[in-house]
Amino acid sequence: MAQTNVNIRMDESTKLAFDKFCSEIGLSVSSAFNIFARTVVREQRIPFELTTEIPNQETKTAIENVKKGIGLSKDFHSVAELMEDLYADD
Repeated sequence: MAQTNVNIRMDESTKLAFDKFCSEIGLSVSSAFNIFARTVVREQRIPFELTTEIPNQETKTAIENVKKGIGLSKDFHSVAELMEDLYADD
């Protein structure tokens, strides 16, 4: 199959970080982009989620709390035990 060149513009720090990453996993930058392009063609989609949704501060705090185990509910061994704890403050 004939080869062709593709030029991609990106900021230098991203390029250096991408070069380093590719090198660490044993790929060239060209191979990484070829894998990406073949996956797009095969799946007919971008192979990862693209979003502009950025969590607000409340959500970020909740995520961090879960990661740290803060504010999680305790374990219950039965529904009756859960209901007893739920209504204990009433």
